[in-house]
Amino acid sequence: MKRSMAGRKVASVLAGCMAIYVHHQVLAQTAAPGALPEVKVDASAEAETATSPVIGYRARNAATATKTDTPLAETPQSVTVVTRDQMVDQGAGNLQDALNYAAGVRSDAYGLDSRADSFLVRGSEPSGYLDGLQMYSSGWYTATARPDPYTLERLEVLRGPAGMLFGAGTAGGVVNMVSKRPQQQTYREVGVQIGSWGRKQLQADLTGPLTADGDWSYRLVALQRKADTQVDYVPDDRSLIMPSLTWRPNTGTSLTLQGLWQKDKTGSTSQFFPWQGTILPNDNGPLPVNRFIGEPGDGYDTERKTFGWLFEHKFNDQWTFRQNFRMSRTFNDSHYHYGDFFSLPGGWGLDPVGQRLFGRVNDKSLTWTRMTGVDNHVEGHFNTGALRHTLLIGAEYSRQRQDKREGSAYSSIDAYAPVYGIGYVPVTEFTDRPRTTQRNAGVYVQDQMKWNNWIFVAGLRHDRSTSGTAGSASETTSADSGRLGVMYTLPSGWSPYVSFTQSFTPQAGTDANGMLFKPLRGEQVEAGVKYQPEGSATSFTASVYSLKEKNRIVSDSTNPDYGRQVDSTKNKGLELEFKTTVARDLDLIANYTYIDVDHKLTDMPRNQVSVWGKYRFSIAGVPGFSAGAGLRYMGGFRDVEGSSVGPRLPAVALLDLMFAYESDKWRYALNINNAADKTYFSTCLARGDCWYGSRRNIVAGATYRF
Repeated sequence: MKRSMAGRKVASVLAGCMAIYVHHQVLAQTAAPGALPEVKVDASAEAETATSPVIGYRARNAATATKTDTPLAETPQSVTVVTRDQMVDQGAGNLQDALNYAAGVRSDAYGLDSRADSFLVRGSEPSGYLDGLQMYSSGWYTATARPDPYTLERLEVLRGPAGMLFGAGTAGGVVNMVSKRPQQQTYREVGVQIGSWGRKQLQADLTGPLTADGDWSYRLVALQRKADTQVDYVPDDRSLIMPSLTWRPNTGTSLTLQGLWQKDKTGSTSQFFPWQGTILPNDNGPLPVNRFIGEPGDGYDTERKTFGWLFEHKFNDQWTFRQNFRMSRTFNDSHYHYGDFFSLPGGWGLDPVGQRLFGRVNDKSLTWTRMTGVDNHVEGHFNTGALRHTLLIGAEYSRQRQDKREGSAYSSIDAYAPVYGIGYVPVTEFTDRPRTTQRNAGVYVQDQMKWNNWIFVAGLRHDRSTSGTAGSASETTSADSGRLGVMYTLPSGWSPYVSFTQSFTPQAGTDANGMLFKPLRGEQVEAGVKYQPEGSATSFTASVYSLKEKNRIVSDSTNPDYGRQVDSTKNKGLELEFKTTVARDLDLIANYTYIDVDHKLTDMPRNQVSVWGKYRFSIAGVPGFSAGAGLRYMGGFRDVEGSSVGPRLPAVALLDLMFAYESDKWRYALNINNAADKTYFSTCLARGDCWYGSRRNIVAGATYRF
């Protein structure tokens, strides 16, 4: 069987081959005489853009919060950038791993789930974007394949509503993935990884110029993995190839063509186990983490194909036009069992006394999803008196179409001594679901203004969203979303700010009275301070926020088959994020998150803390060694869902470790996540089921650069 492993090690060299080389030279300064020559590096002097490779963990610029290349220190809203170096050092095999050390993020909202990456930002599921274009519209499942960190240059987390920039989306924020892109310098690497659960992976990343004049450059990222998971009979295999080609006919014009083919073969590591036997006692003992209540041969297989481009043309020093376009085709073949958590709170509806016989649903579906998106905008720079403007005017359009066939059957199995094949009930009848479509169109304008030490950001967007189901009338929603931000920059590097942002999300369906659901609207007020002094390797952000939502759909206790809308809900919280490099040998990341979630919503831990450090050193005069350690703490909490039903999860602390050696050509690394092999639950839902977190995962890798 096969397994998920996607991008950790080789990822570092790839996007930042030069970054790694410079790091190596810095390490050489501590070597004995006769070692590599000394190289002085001033990180603050490195040219950096919102899409370029970053040396180390601290990015200076980002585009997700403004759609322009803007310094984070001049952005009046909370943004976290996870760089390629950080993903590599921390051994991130998926997006959840990559977000383990990001402030304001609950990175394992549903624990280990081979079908999807599930995380929460400020209490809500964020919208997912790739290179500024929407990646999915109906949730992770079947809408798209899981992104692989090995294909990414960075992750940018914009916390809070972002309707003015991205249109329809959640109040939690945006996770924007930035793809690896062709470079004009030659960097090439190949790597191999082996690890827990039979993981075997080969990966390659090749980039550089195609022509002597540099007009054409290329990048080719490829990956092949076979692996199992911590759950029996669930593989996590992947084949992936991502080519890209950039044409620069002159200094002001560039066109990057991007393609992707990805094929995943996995299953469902989520078994939907009941409370009793997981977090609560069962006379038969606890259900083991590796227990599988489906049938061998179950699967969740996905094939994804995408093609698009990133185009930019500078008319002059003041005006630039950009167009980002992507179309994707995704096919998902889902055929797996999941536990009957819904027939009785606690999950043992078939065997409430013995609590051994577990009901299970055999769910099968074939889903075809097509998505197309394009974003056009013009960026202008000009002055009106003493006021300097960065004006953004844009128009965005996207459409999605989904076709689905599905069927199900019901059976049972002894969860404590499963005998596969006995009692298995196949799916014999399939239903063709009506085709669903969604179209979104939006126009927006934003002005970033500077006056002396003051920075102002103001923007407004109008969206029109139409969703339809074949055979039924379409539903159209229109909305206006705005943003305002004010920041004052001090010469010392401190920049206090305050901002107001909005979001909206169309919601399909009706309540028990047949009334159409109103759009979900979000509003956030955020105040904070950023510290990023010029020439320093330190950055710090502290923010407090109040996030309100209207029309959230929750379960209707009087009509369980329907949902009902809540007039208003409110989350508020505090987030602290700190990054620094000490004496060029020690990199540190520290975060603290406090959130007070409205009792009407699914609860979250009030307190989360994460700390990561990486230390570079020499052994017997040989430079190039590094060791890293991280601690992740999640406070106890209960899944409320409008009541106090359900067990309370205890607090948990997890330890991650890394050890690596790097020379000019080679990088060897060992990553151990959840090093103490703690068995814990990411959540236990009030509906009756619990979700296990990831156990200890050990991965060793070697990467060769040439």
